[in-house]
Amino acid sequence: MTLEEKVAQMLQLVASYFIGSGEDSQITGPMESLGITEETVAQAGTALGLGGAAKIIQVQENHMKNDRLGIPLIFMADIIHGYKTIFPVPLAIGSSWDQELAEQSAAIAAKESAVSGLHVTFAPMVDLVRDPRWGRVMESTGEDSYLNSLFARAFVRGFQGEDLTNDFSRVAACVKHFAAYGAGEGGREYNTVDLSERQLREYYFPAYKAALEEGCEMVMTSFNTVHGSPATGNKPLMRGVLREEWGFDGVLISDWGAVIELIAHGVAEDEKAAALLAVNAGVDIEMMTSCYPKFLPELVRSGQVDEALIDEAVLRILTLKNKLGLFENPLRGADPEAEREVVYCDEHRAAARKLASKSAVLLKNSGILPLEADRKLALIGPFAQSTDILGPWAWNGAEGNIATLEEAFKGKIEASNLLVAQGSGIDTVTTGQLEEALRTAAQADVIVLALGESSPMSGEGGSRADITLPKAQLQLIAHLRTLDKPMVTILFNGRPLDLHGVYDQVDALLEAWFPGSEGALAIADIIFGAVNPSGRLSMSFPQAVGQIPVYYNHFNTGRPKKASEPENRYASQYLDIPNEPLYPFGFGLSYTEFEYSQMTLSSEEMNPQSALEVKVTLTNKGVLAGEEVVQLYIRDITGEVVRPVKELKGYSKVLLQPGESKQVSFIVTEEQLRYHHSDLSFTSDAGEFAVFVGANSRDAEEKRFRLQK
Repeated sequence: MTLEEKVAQMLQLVASYFIGSGEDSQITGPMESLGITEETVAQAGTALGLGGAAKIIQVQENHMKNDRLGIPLIFMADIIHGYKTIFPVPLAIGSSWDQELAEQSAAIAAKESAVSGLHVTFAPMVDLVRDPRWGRVMESTGEDSYLNSLFARAFVRGFQGEDLTNDFSRVAACVKHFAAYGAGEGGREYNTVDLSERQLREYYFPAYKAALEEGCEMVMTSFNTVHGSPATGNKPLMRGVLREEWGFDGVLISDWGAVIELIAHGVAEDEKAAALLAVNAGVDIEMMTSCYPKFLPELVRSGQVDEALIDEAVLRILTLKNKLGLFENPLRGADPEAEREVVYCDEHRAAARKLASKSAVLLKNSGILPLEADRKLALIGPFAQSTDILGPWAWNGAEGNIATLEEAFKGKIEASNLLVAQGSGIDTVTTGQLEEALRTAAQADVIVLALGESSPMSGEGGSRADITLPKAQLQLIAHLRTLDKPMVTILFNGRPLDLHGVYDQVDALLEAWFPGSEGALAIADIIFGAVNPSGRLSMSFPQAVGQIPVYYNHFNTGRPKKASEPENRYASQYLDIPNEPLYPFGFGLSYTEFEYSQMTLSSEEMNPQSALEVKVTLTNKGVLAGEEVVQLYIRDITGEVVRPVKELKGYSKVLLQPGESKQVSFIVTEEQLRYHHSDLSFTSDAGEFAVFVGANSRDAEEKRFRLQK
């Protein structure tokens, strides 16, 4: 390969640049703006954002004719929570606490993507997030590094399977965004991140590392700074931690435009300097900017870049192409006929419905839910008849074919028992809409409100400083409250919200998130009792935005607020709101009642060679079968550095029939007690520990033990 051919392999372009994409007329202008030639496009290594077997086959065949060496393209896309069959957003999947269903969702997304011609998905996003103002919180599985790590592994297994070379129903995964993208200051997209090395290793790194240990083939750089250096040009992070320390030898790709953005960050003077920084940091593929093809050949010939770095990057790219089987099968799994049968099939839609029902979280219930089918209902709100329930990153979703909440309800009750009114828009309301809502609700026994955020209000670029429901919807709730009728609210949204004006005004509250293609049907299953809700929050809901970040595994501080000293001003507290979140991590209600009893430890002491067994008896005290998520937390009472008040270390999903009891057990090992010390060593300390078992991070029974070393 010539030097120019090698560098072109390191370039990723959107599919419209390539002949046969169906958008060929748009090629000339964009090429001029990027400063690249048709020859560079003909030699480019990867394509972004195209879906559909017929188009991809056409582009691949044309590309291989035009490329001197006949090297096939890799086709990549953002398949975040489904290709055509859209599953709940990842934050909702995290709230299912169901790794098997998460893996299944990724496997189905891979199958639909692969048959449609794609080879790589830019997922999973495993960024730890503690700030719901950030729009991309919907793409994370929450605020806990342990839970995020489990889901990272599940998603990678689902996408990649066991044999990418021969299993053409799988795609390569690309974990993102390395590193700490979810910690942007103020919850603002693309913003600065400033974390200590210990925080990075203790809380932010584990999920990325878990994905790589599961065999994830690619890593994407983050837009933010790490230790003052933008990740895309951060050599200690990429070559030091990722390559040398963790041994990652797969492909590292920049996020969209991140190489040229090194200039705006203020660490590169121009595009040539940006290319130099990125290639030295180990970035193999530059996404949608042209610093590499324009300047890397010159930098190599001038001796500023060792050509060995180019060879390493290209070898990694070609190795991935070989691993995907593209040299023998350039079209891989692309099959227009099979695509028609596989994509959005009944089996996949049934799986999406199941996961949506497992992901919804019941936050409040005065006993009104589940609803009886013979009651007259008024379904009111901007989501009553909306198909905008797929959420962000559903660019290929079949929105036109999904059921609305109104249609789903009509599958459960007589049409004569369902009255429907819009009530308001997402963020606008008229007097006429309010009057119609009042007239409609006056005729009903129960008011069901379908409220929330539109899809563009979260996702990339969707940061919000005010995370309450839009005022128009709060006004709608207040007007309907005057009727003094039972009210149920169903929320569609991509982040934890400040729920003042909602939770305090309604009798029941169901967090549906953006539930995907079959979401309306799944929510109807819950509302009418065909499914008992079992979702549990994977991220805390704040009392108010001024509390953020609020998360369960915080430090105690030297002056913790004590219930025994409510009048003590000089404690770490707010004067106007509680310290605690409105709804804590792990929280979720059921239509039945679970009782925890008889918690025991196998010993009050353990050592590195022994393990501790924790047991608790769980009883279903209600009249319905239900599934509880039994959660295990641990606290290191005295550490070499300050330790969190609680840390999730395990959980078990337990299905019980009415009146049934089951003993649930957990094994605690010394390894689970390790953490990063001030010198970054990863060890445990001898001393006292607290272990908690319960229904969530707040409501749990505590016992103590000691680690002897």
